[in-house]
Amino acid sequence: MSLRSAPFAVLIAFGLTALAPAGPRTPEPPLVTVLAPNGGEVLTSGLPVTIAWTATDNSGIITSVSVYVSFDGGAHWDPLLLDAYHEGQHQWFVHNRPTSQALVRVTALDPEGLTGEDVSDGFFTIVSGAVGRVPTTLRDFDLPGSQPLDVWPLSPPDGCYGCHGFYDPDVEPVFNYYGSMMAYASTDPLFKAAFDIARMDAPESGDLCLRCHFSAAWLAGRSQPTDGSQVRPFELTGVSCDLCHRMVDPFYEPGVSPGVDWSILAALRTPPLHFGDAMFVVDPDDFRRRGPYDDAFTALHDWLPSPFHREAALCGTCHDLSNPVFTRQSDDTYAPNPFDQPAPGTGVHELMPEQRTYSEWFFSAFNTPEGVYAPQFGGNRLYVSTCQHCHMPAVTGKGCVLEDAPVRHDLARHDFAGGSTWMLGVMLEVDPEADPLAIQAGINKARYMLQNAATIELSHSASQLFVKVANHTGHKLPTGYPEGRRMWLNVRFYDASDMLLAESAAYDPDTAILTEDPAAKVYEARLGISPAVAALVGLPAGTEFHLVLNSMIMKDNRIPPLGFSNAAYAWFGMPPIGATYADGQNWDITAYDLPVGAVRAEVRLYYQTASREYIEFLRDEGIPGGAGDTLYALWAGSGKSPPELMASSISGVPTQITGDVNCDGAIDFDDIDPFVLALTGPAAYALEYPNCERMQADCDGDGDVDFDDIDPFVALLGS
Repeated sequence: MSLRSAPFAVLIAFGLTALAPAGPRTPEPPLVTVLAPNGGEVLTSGLPVTIAWTATDNSGIITSVSVYVSFDGGAHWDPLLLDAYHEGQHQWFVHNRPTSQALVRVTALDPEGLTGEDVSDGFFTIVSGAVGRVPTTLRDFDLPGSQPLDVWPLSPPDGCYGCHGFYDPDVEPVFNYYGSMMAYASTDPLFKAAFDIARMDAPESGDLCLRCHFSAAWLAGRSQPTDGSQVRPFELTGVSCDLCHRMVDPFYEPGVSPGVDWSILAALRTPPLHFGDAMFVVDPDDFRRRGPYDDAFTALHDWLPSPFHREAALCGTCHDLSNPVFTRQSDDTYAPNPFDQPAPGTGVHELMPEQRTYSEWFFSAFNTPEGVYAPQFGGNRLYVSTCQHCHMPAVTGKGCVLEDAPVRHDLARHDFAGGSTWMLGVMLEVDPEADPLAIQAGINKARYMLQNAATIELSHSASQLFVKVANHTGHKLPTGYPEGRRMWLNVRFYDASDMLLAESAAYDPDTAILTEDPAAKVYEARLGISPAVAALVGLPAGTEFHLVLNSMIMKDNRIPPLGFSNAAYAWFGMPPIGATYADGQNWDITAYDLPVGAVRAEVRLYYQTASREYIEFLRDEGIPGGAGDTLYALWAGSGKSPPELMASSISGVPTQITGDVNCDGAIDFDDIDPFVLALTGPAAYALEYPNCERMQADCDGDGDVDFDDIDPFVALLGS
């Protein structure tokens, strides 16, 4: 007996009291009526509105309903609710897509598989209710790839625990993932503080941020409003297992890509043309996972071997970031697009750059079949090429707990280690469920990465110290998020009694202030607001840290990777600025004048995640009592983003003795002629004594060499 033909009494026994009476009937599609909005309304974006309808069926059962909205008179429909329980209403936070041709459509499904639908009787209007420094809407941040409600929701990482965790912390995915910032991308307090300011500056820019940091909620259709207020607690899963292991290569390769990918890509409204900006394509099958192996026969879920998961391009999906509001002009400046419209292009060569880690790697010596010899990064590998080779080093072990799982020697350990030591520690204060052991392991791995990312070599002339910093990574050093992130050289000179004579780039850990003296070398990218955009947004030209308003790069002296090309880096929008590097050069040399009396130089290279200047900006410009204040309190209570020592070196230096004008290490009568030459013929002195510093004739210490130095020089001879 089928449910369709069951007597009414039987249906009552099953608790189905609102069903059709007993007896045969002719199947008919459900009757649906949209009640609201039904035409003529004016709705304000960001505010909640109730979409209401009725739906009946002669079976008495409505199996499910789906709700769609169109912003273009019915030409395209975006899902708001799919295959949901029929309640007759749905709360909708009106999307900021201004239009006078909006429609709602409700579709109902009955037990026979028949559908009925209704559409608003007339157009309704949507007006923007957003306020910001620029009048952006959701259209300004539209990007290709999978869209909200295109695919079955991502599963939270705890669904992976049973097979992929709690068996070997040295190699298992779960333990190592939870020691990385990937796991905390949704709850990172620095991100949240920057997110608040971005949304205030450019309405709906939050949608762009949510794509990566709240991908589960974004794909589930809960990114509206774009402040993240509709995100559910179980969706605070960062960059989750499911996102990466359901990711599809957007460029189909016959004979290489899984065959099913052709239909997945064909179903997209707008396929990606480039990697970056979280323009991901996600497999709609929520029981199927993808990975780099073709022998995962023990898996308890469906699986597909995916060459894409061995490629750096997968990482490039999120690690090349642009602002789609600003498009590159013919003079290499950036100007805002017409507002309330998508960007005309989505390539890294077309849009204002924020981060270019993938492009930096792409145009480096690492992007070759052999790669670069770097056993310090590769685990079981001596040569590294892709992002995964360094940030997921090869280890020996099993990828899951099952007894018959193969032991692999190229198992990618899910470290995702970068340079974040401070913020990982902060997450123990933010997330009560964070595993202290996993966090500490992650901190140790990040510290290891930093300590192997660069080396220092010291050399000197008679008057200067030369510090060479070499970058051993496959991208700029430092790379990634530019705001507040920096590296610097701390240089100290000591005399024979160990007295500090001079210091460049001194850092005070109590105040978190870095003293940038004229000789200080700070490696960083500084982005700001261009003069043209400044007039639009009402802020001074050169204002920094407004991430979504940044429209020019004012400085970028970060050290490029081995094999870099000036032309290529200029093409993707982040060439060196304020520094000169020859093609292929992966080092920088800085010269420091030797102070008089110095016998030893100590040089240290430091890395810092966030400067005091940036943390205070996030506090002062953010919402009072909001994420910026929370971040500041965490920062103040956790060492103020303490710098990490990356490399150090100590070297003896030629002693500069005032009065020793011929540089033989003594003050005697042999210095008289060179003293006279330094006094009367500086050019001739430089030719005669090329390894000496003329200022050693400055015997009165007033900063120049003149006749006032004669008596002090004679006194030195007499002593």
